Amino acid sequence: MTDRLQIGTGPESIRALKSALVGGLLPDTYVSGGTLVHMEAVSGGVAAAADEDSPLPVSASTINPAGLAGLLAEHAYVYRVKTRKDEQGNPTTYEEEATPSREVLSSVLAGKTWPGVPTLRGVIGAPVLRRDGTLLQQPGYDPATGFYLASKVALPPVPDAPAVEQVTEARRFLLGRFLRDFPWASAADRANYIALLATPILRHFTRSLTPFALIDATMPSSGKSILTAGPGMLYGQRVMPWPYAEEELRKSITAVFAEQVGVVIWDNLAEGTVIDSPTLALLVTAGTWSDRQLGASRNIATTNDRLWMATGNNLQVGGDMASRTVRVHLDPDMPRPELRDQSGFGIPHLDQWITSPANQLTVLWHLLVMVLDWTRQGAPRAAGLSMRQFTPWAQHLGGFLAHHDIDGFLTNAADVRAIDEDEQRWGAFLACWHDRHHDKPFTAADLRRDAEPMHLGSDEHDPWDGQFITTPTGRLPNSLQLGRMLTGQAGRWRGNHVLRTGPHERGNRGVYWVERRDD
Repeated sequence: MTDRLQIGTGPESIRALKSALVGGLLPDTYVSGGTLVHMEAVSGGVAAAADEDSPLPVSASTINPAGLAGLLAEHAYVYRVKTRKDEQGNPTTYEEEATPSREVLSSVLAGKTWPGVPTLRGVIGAPVLRRDGTLLQQPGYDPATGFYLASKVALPPVPDAPAVEQVTEARRFLLGRFLRDFPWASAADRANYIALLATPILRHFTRSLTPFALIDATMPSSGKSILTAGPGMLYGQRVMPWPYAEEELRKSITAVFAEQVGVVIWDNLAEGTVIDSPTLALLVTAGTWSDRQLGASRNIATTNDRLWMATGNNLQVGGDMASRTVRVHLDPDMPRPELRDQSGFGIPHLDQWITSPANQLTVLWHLLVMVLDWTRQGAPRAAGLSMRQFTPWAQHLGGFLAHHDIDGFLTNAADVRAIDEDEQRWGAFLACWHDRHHDKPFTAADLRRDAEPMHLGSDEHDPWDGQFITTPTGRLPNSLQLGRMLTGQAGRWRGNHVLRTGPHERGNRGVYWVERRDD
């Protein structure tokens, strides 16, 4: 039965409409950050390829005046009582269906307080583990968590206590078929990937930050996009080009938070790209992302609940990203990986197979069975693991993998340091400095003069053999730039070398020297 709502003058209409909205007049309406939102199906969705956007089938749309007018017309009978004279000239009342004025609609929506309206924490594309260890798997709104489950695939109920046969089959499928034929460079790469695949399911349960995921390979066509499509297709993905300017990166991050997706992928970075971004380093260590709303003058703050990934060939990291990155590395060790004979594969043509909703259901089902088998045993953690701000994530996922006898998790951390461009450049620079001058102190100006080429007859000789530190543009720094760079590295160990700084004997400038410890 359609609800009836009587309106009148402007103030009367505002009071009546506000009261009706708080009382649940409109279905599928929630409050998020003080703003009313309405859940609605997104029309025109089509199956996406592994490296294309795959949005969720519903959207939490902010209710604006025009949208509110449409929802009222669809779900309520809004009317005014009017008076007219009958045939005998006597006044009589009647109802006239009406739409509140735009001023009334705007006034109602201007408020930030909506008592009684359910709070929407987020829209998710696959079941998640609640903090009490139970599985949120019923589509729709979940009052216990504030999440709205808009499943990418229609999933049959997963038992709270899977049978032994179900767990065995889940392991056999995920490890023996789905992930069997990827050219993992090591056991760590496979274990890290399974952890990433399960991360969106466990993030609410673990209450932890999630590290940046780097999926790279030695050769094109090794399967990187298929790997990102695993979580992307299950939880909703947004695929973007990598912006090589910090400002553009910040804008793209802010924009994607307005979309209902669980996975964000910067796909196919240029070969050898160095991911060295203060913006990205801040993002993965922040529970909340704050920025100016695009096209507006106000700031927004939103929960950072996404899995952030990048793909490319022979990628590197720099700055603070090495300690904030989980790497999955593929090495087919052959010239044309795309020509491999797939007739014996566990799943031939996996890039096409994963785009089918029925196959996505199969992957998700088995993954959830493994998760619930782990929680049934008390969700044991790997207590010995540590990863800076991501230690709760590492211990929970490490415990999940250990429970299923999947070895190698995070054991390739040294490989990530090996692709840390900053570590390589500064380590080589400090080692060369110490070899040349031991612990002799230098001013920035004196050290810069030491880098000048030497002329031996008609030949020019670089005394540092190309190891002197350079600016981001690849040029030798001037004395002022060098001093700033050295000060920024003081006390930071690079391998077994560390840069020290102190006052000059004249007291008006600083000096720098390198210490080495072989222990």
